[in-house]
Amino acid sequence: MDQTLFRIGELAAKANVSPRTIDFYTTIGLIRPVKRTTANYRLYGPETLERLKRIEELKKEKYTLEEIKEMLDGWKRISSEEQINRKLTDLQLTLGRLQREMKELEPVLSRLKPHQARNVYKRLVPQTAACVEALLLFIDKASIL
Repeated sequence: MDQTLFRIGELAAKANVSPRTIDFYTTIGLIRPVKRTTANYRLYGPETLERLKRIEELKKEKYTLEEIKEMLDGWKRISSEEQINRKLTDLQLTLGRLQREMKELEPVLSRLKPHQARNVYKRLVPQTAACVEALLLFIDKASIL
């Protein structure tokens, strides 16, 4: 048997999830076996292990399994390169986390004194501008495709 392929139990141990989780994710289409053995055991590749790690990260960020499937399938259509897929997922996580943090800060920011607000905005503007610029470049490149 190929060394890079894992049975359900092996994959579960490496991904730190239960075999039932692997079975469930396979049933709902979040992951797919690469092939089956002659005894009909499902075999999964190293890409599946990476995908499982991303699924668990996204679950920690409070995404539903349906949202995770849409997200990962969407990135998969854009590129089959695992590295790009991972970076885009990480970017999406970061943007979601920033959005939630800003919503949490809104009530606090509205109660700041003018000089406190100016200090906060002075510190945030350079990073915000860099983030917006990077996103605009990304959108511009994506529209060319």
